[in-house]
Amino acid sequence: MEKSVELMNVTKNFKMYEKTSDKLLDILLPGGYGEDFYALQNINLTAYEGDVIGVVGVNGAGKSTLSNIISGIIPPTSGSISINGQASLIAIASGLNNQLTGRENIELKCLMLGFSKKEIQNLEPEIIEFAEVGKFIDQPVKKYSSGMKSRLGFAISVTINPDILVIDEALSVGDQTFADKCLDKMNEFKEKGKTIFFISHSMKQVKNFCDKALWLEFGEVKQYGPIDEVLPEYKKFLKDYKAMSKKEKKEFKERVMEKQRGDYLQVN
Repeated sequence: MEKSVELMNVTKNFKMYEKTSDKLLDILLPGGYGEDFYALQNINLTAYEGDVIGVVGVNGAGKSTLSNIISGIIPPTSGSISINGQASLIAIASGLNNQLTGRENIELKCLMLGFSKKEIQNLEPEIIEFAEVGKFIDQPVKKYSSGMKSRLGFAISVTINPDILVIDEALSVGDQTFADKCLDKMNEFKEKGKTIFFISHSMKQVKNFCDKALWLEFGEVKQYGPIDEVLPEYKKFLKDYKAMSKKEKKEFKERVMEKQRGDYLQVN
């Protein structure tokens, strides 16, 4: 089996500013300015063709940052990433321009992916039919509900037939009928041996759909392996986390922030 995605010591650092003017200071000052925040730290991960990986972790664990890096939306601060094929991200409003209509967004995204105008004309009816947004296809996306944005984004991404599919909470909005339709399409991709990263808070969906699980905590890999090994451990953690008092949860979140700040990394 060939490698489809490989991350080697990938770290992503963002700057946190108290006010807008701090961004200018960060550019002008030799040593930079602002507090470092490490959304991801030294991520090592290999995915093979046909892997269906559920990415789990509490809010702030780094799941969306990872999805953006794999799909090429943002680069890592350090480390390297190797992608064998075309990766496509499906997330609520991902890559959609609010000022453009749904139809214009289809054309723009497909053009950016290298499709010709003739190819786009052939794909467009299929995308519109799958999205189920009706007459809103010719309305600005800013008028769409979150569910409609998700449907359009999903329709574009699956119709262009990517090699690697990254799904970030895209099934958390909208009705169950459309969610089932999306799952059917994802299962088609699964049968074709495509690599899929499935980010979701629904443990039921992750367990039913994925064969591997990646558990992120503090922006680091806590555990990665077969779904039957990782998911029970993560569920146990969730149970313990939910049982915490408000004070304990606050202390836990403070430890998360401390670990992801640059000063922690420098001291340790």
